[in-house]
Amino acid sequence: MNDVVRHHADSDAIIHLAGQTAVTASVSDPRRDFDVNAGGTFNVLEAVRAHAPAMAFLYASTNKVYGRIDHEEVNRTGERYSYSSRPKGIDESCPLDFHSPYGCSKGAADQYVRDYARIYGMKTVVFRQSCIYGPRQYGFEEQGWVAWFTIATLLGVPITIYGDGYQTRDLLWVDDLCDLYLSAIANVDRIAGEVYNVGGGVATARSVREVLSQLERSTGRSIAPRTGDWRPGDQRVFVAHIGKIQRDLSWAPRINPQVGIQLLVDWVQENLSTVARVASEAFDGTGAPDARTL
Repeated sequence: MNDVVRHHADSDAIIHLAGQTAVTASVSDPRRDFDVNAGGTFNVLEAVRAHAPAMAFLYASTNKVYGRIDHEEVNRTGERYSYSSRPKGIDESCPLDFHSPYGCSKGAADQYVRDYARIYGMKTVVFRQSCIYGPRQYGFEEQGWVAWFTIATLLGVPITIYGDGYQTRDLLWVDDLCDLYLSAIANVDRIAGEVYNVGGGVATARSVREVLSQLERSTGRSIAPRTGDWRPGDQRVFVAHIGKIQRDLSWAPRINPQVGIQLLVDWVQENLSTVARVASEAFDGTGAPDARTL
């Protein structure tokens, strides 16, 4: 990392997206999860501090830093869960409560990134991201669930719902996220040191069941998912309150899930042979990544 940053010290920004991405993988191998997410982020921060401290530094954190959010009452209405007393979702004042090795490692990195602005004056910004989806996302069962459901549906691969399927997330189309990154870089002097919840907000909230129903309509295929137990640390609902980022950067998502999921279906269909090849090389047939090829 020192060599990379030193050789590119004239760059405008680093967007730090690399990481171990699955809660379940963090439970089975917490040391690797820590080394990648906490240690890896520390290495990047130190390289930037040493060689390019004026560079914008954007960090893709996660809603998992809030843990299961058990302190909020959750109701089920129709096909989805929602918060009883937070109609606009979870804002940045929600207490951190990691609740998994993945939450701990990402949360540690999240706080390091924030403090490097406060202690060293670096131009860091933390985005606690919700469910990002879009084309070129080779999702799998452990991460990228909207993309995985789409790929599995079109390839005829079994889908498993863990829990009851009413668990709900706010979906954010990747182009909207990229627009936010560009805006953050352009305005980093003003927002350095800030932490933001980033998702689609209440307007894009969808449950697992609702996404599967839309995929059935979009693909014309019937989906009969298998069921499994709840996974460790899973939130019944997470919807980001995006008022702070809307206020500070005048940003708002443009693509709703009805449009976005159809765009994702179209992309997978147009690239089905490539998607099938990647899936056959990378996955073991159950939706889990094959460690021999990843």
